[in-house]
Amino acid sequence: MAGSDIRMASTTRIDQRSAFPPLLVSVLLLGIADSVVGPYLVLFAANEAGLSPLQVGAFLSLISVSGLVVSSWLGRRYDRSASRWPAVVAVAAPAAGYLALTATTDYPMVLLIGVGLLGAGLAAFPQLFSLARTHLDREDTSIARRGTPALRSVWSLAWAVGPMIGAAVLSRQGYDGLLLFTAAAFSLVAVPLLLIGRTPRTEQPVDAEADGKGISRTMLVAAGSFTLFHTAMLSGSVVLPLYVTRTLHQGAGDVGLLFTVCALIEIPAALGIMLLPARFPKRPVILVGMALFGVYFLLVAVSSSMPTLIATQLARGVAIATVGTLGITYVQDLAPHATGRATTLFANTLTIGSLVSGVLAGATAQALGYRSALVICGLLAALGLVVLVSSRPDRRS
Repeated sequence: MAGSDIRMASTTRIDQRSAFPPLLVSVLLLGIADSVVGPYLVLFAANEAGLSPLQVGAFLSLISVSGLVVSSWLGRRYDRSASRWPAVVAVAAPAAGYLALTATTDYPMVLLIGVGLLGAGLAAFPQLFSLARTHLDREDTSIARRGTPALRSVWSLAWAVGPMIGAAVLSRQGYDGLLLFTAAAFSLVAVPLLLIGRTPRTEQPVDAEADGKGISRTMLVAAGSFTLFHTAMLSGSVVLPLYVTRTLHQGAGDVGLLFTVCALIEIPAALGIMLLPARFPKRPVILVGMALFGVYFLLVAVSSSMPTLIATQLARGVAIATVGTLGITYVQDLAPHATGRATTLFANTLTIGSLVSGVLAGATAQALGYRSALVICGLLAALGLVVLVSSRPDRRS
């Protein structure tokens, strides 16, 4: 009996160890699928489908709302029975959606495709990271600790190269070619998932809070903090191009350079988190990342040259990598028996931030100017820090 148990444990360890490379490939492909179309979806809606600014805004907002609903549903589905199939659904739906957009630009149909299919794609990110946590935790918690930063660095790598791939496809094949490429990329995300084997069974929750039926106050406070951070991040992404081109009178190519430099810095920053000791607390490091982000916005607001702006991307990349990487595991640790819902809760703070950021950035920039809008983004990041400081996590978490 003991020998059988040892062999079973050994087999399980091998299976779990082999799950990481396919998950790494899936995250890379998902990042490419998101990033090749992300910067150009607005242009497709406005130029190809002929939508008005209001219609474009409604289209994007409805995708975000749909993503919140689908992500929450699939997160609960994952916690009831952990498996790779929610992730497969989350990538198959947008693959079908982008394929469908090649056949119609009728506004009601575009809205229907966005709500019914594209929104589900927002659930893919938390589903892949939930799978990674479940598989890698069963082997060794230290591997799970290193796995999340590695996956996050691959995500940053995809966003560093994806927009350039999208621009090349768009220039040669037009919007139909870009949409077909995106649909194919989303479809390919599912292929490595077929290689990870059966998802390990999770332990049954021992109490109501662990079950995730009632989200704890600590998780709500953390979610509020990360929502403020992501709102600052996305609002800043709206204001920065306008500030660079209209206030500093730099070219559009300089804007792309800043975003590329930031994405490249995120990669080693995320990998560097792997060097932290296993028992090193995450919360103080996250707080440092939020503080650094607030400083970044202040530095950009007083910058007037491209070399200075490029230097500020070091702070931006480190802050985004730190909060984005450790934030996922921090929330997961608060609900170890509800990995799907915890990961989805963190991912939804980004979705909520995207809903708020466009209106917030546009209104503040128009009313107060671009420099003031950047300062407000810094204050949002600082407020997120204050909110997280106010939380009192359970010592066991």
